Amino acid sequence: MNLQDIPRVKHITKSDFIKHYFTPQKPVVIEHFIDDWPAYSKWSLEYMKQVGGNITVPLYDDRPVDFKDGFNEPHAKMKLADYIDLLKREPTKFRIFLWNALKEIPVLQKDFTFPDFGLRLMKGIPMLFFGGENSHTFMHYDIDLANIFHFHFEGKKQCILFDQKQNKFLYKVPHALITREDIDFNNPDFEKWPALKKANGYKTELNHGEVLYMPEGYWHYMRYITPGFSMSLRAIARNPKHFGKAIYNVFIMRNYDNLMRRIKGQKWIDWKNEQAILRTNKHL
Repeated sequence: MNLQDIPRVKHITKSDFIKHYFTPQKPVVIEHFIDDWPAYSKWSLEYMKQVGGNITVPLYDDRPVDFKDGFNEPHAKMKLADYIDLLKREPTKFRIFLWNALKEIPVLQKDFTFPDFGLRLMKGIPMLFFGGENSHTFMHYDIDLANIFHFHFEGKKQCILFDQKQNKFLYKVPHALITREDIDFNNPDFEKWPALKKANGYKTELNHGEVLYMPEGYWHYMRYITPGFSMSLRAIARNPKHFGKAIYNVFIMRNYDNLMRRIKGQKWIDWKNEQAILRTNKHL
């Protein structure tokens, strides 16, 4: 794939962020934006275990979508302490996804402040994500096409991004927010997925304390090189086209997809996966 390195800056002012990255909708990694947060020195897997070890958390893995699964329905549950012990002991596919930990562990709210990037952040839904060595998310974009600020803690994380203009080359599954789940974006098979050679995207590796800005509707694939966790803060899509698509996704697409799963079962999932190939191959 044609992947260029995401630009990196040590620090950035609000005006420079708006001018160089938000307005042109380009990603950036800011390396030292949160050095003064208590979270920078405190947040680790062990600290999370200490403050929230008794909480039961939802877990997800990389199994293919099944028609019986509800939207974002977890595949398993476990005490956070047991999960962190598992992360440290051995590789696991289990990840924590979209967990509002700051609501369940209020003490974490004292460890950071909502940054001023010139965008109004949604303060009610800071989400945490955890993963073990070599676990990954499917390539996807978020249902609300939000502007995302992704803060990483402990370890190292690989990130691959594409903007919405690359949809026709990514084997996007219709009526969904994902690409074909059997594509390994870390090491793609171009004989099987030839259109990927035409996709233009971005790549980087996040280290502890770094923040990645992902513009509106950007596709993202995340792979944990080592066990770690991240926090995402988000701001609503400003582009009217993206905002309209977000409304459609939340109120129409999601409900239609769930209805078709109930009516057609696995045939609906299989049809969508087949269409992902047929529609993408038209652009070859």
